[in-house]
Amino acid sequence: MIVSRFAPSPTGRLHLGHAYSAVRAHDLARTADGQFLLRIEDIDGTRSREQFAVAIEEDLRWLGLAWDGPVLRQSQRMPLYAEALDRLKAMGLIYPCFCTRAEIAASASAPHGPEGPVYPGTCRGLSEAERAARMGEPHCWRLHMAKAIEVAADRTPSPLEGEGFLAWHDSSAGWIQAAPLAAGDVVLARKETPTSYHLAVTVDDAAQGVTDVVRGVDLFEATHIHRLLQALLGLPTPRYHHHPLLIGPDGKRLAKRNRARPLAELRAQGADPAQLLAALRQGQVPIGAAAGEA
Repeated sequence: MIVSRFAPSPTGRLHLGHAYSAVRAHDLARTADGQFLLRIEDIDGTRSREQFAVAIEEDLRWLGLAWDGPVLRQSQRMPLYAEALDRLKAMGLIYPCFCTRAEIAASASAPHGPEGPVYPGTCRGLSEAERAARMGEPHCWRLHMAKAIEVAADRTPSPLEGEGFLAWHDSSAGWIQAAPLAAGDVVLARKETPTSYHLAVTVDDAAQGVTDVVRGVDLFEATHIHRLLQALLGLPTPRYHHHPLLIGPDGKRLAKRNRARPLAELRAQGADPAQLLAALRQGQVPIGAAAGEA
């Protein structure tokens, strides 16, 4: 049975770009008599707001999308993420990093990867004594990427022909050789956010039995990291469906920074949800529904 999910962060109102992804995930499950789940990814305590979480449900109901079972809140699942992090620590794959974001960005040796400056490994080589002496300082926990890849290679055969150890399947791109090394030693937890998007989404997709992940192509590169974490934690790998981003009449992707209009605003102006839903299923943006005024 297909199990898909829509997993927005409650840091603002849903816009048409969000709705497009939700519709695709919903329809994938419904056309196969599967389940469509709703998960609120509210691990960012500084930006997440309860009113936005409530509004997400309101907007989806107005659009005509129903989900199965209770809504899962990541903020209520921190012990599970801590357990996964502890497992990685016990494997010797996690280390504390005391560098600030500014220090990393200013490092001349830090190349840029899919998520920005790649961590140059400053704290990777600290001795256990040095780490213990500095644990009172602000720090995050990073994945020792090269070491993690070695560990995963020993336990996970590749379905691809030829060389390689990890792979995942995308409905458009086919079988993809996982290449997480380009992301560098990614952060898996911070003091203010005890888990990262990468760790939480990997744990939750497995816990919820998600078989098919539907999300925008902007998260394509993140899947390399998720595939590695799945191998390390012994979790199943879903099928992936990275869809094109919805583009407005101005040629820009519909996103908060491009002033994409919230569904609540369209509703207040009398938009017909059935017509809007039909347009989204065609990958279209109704005239006048894309962006608000500056």
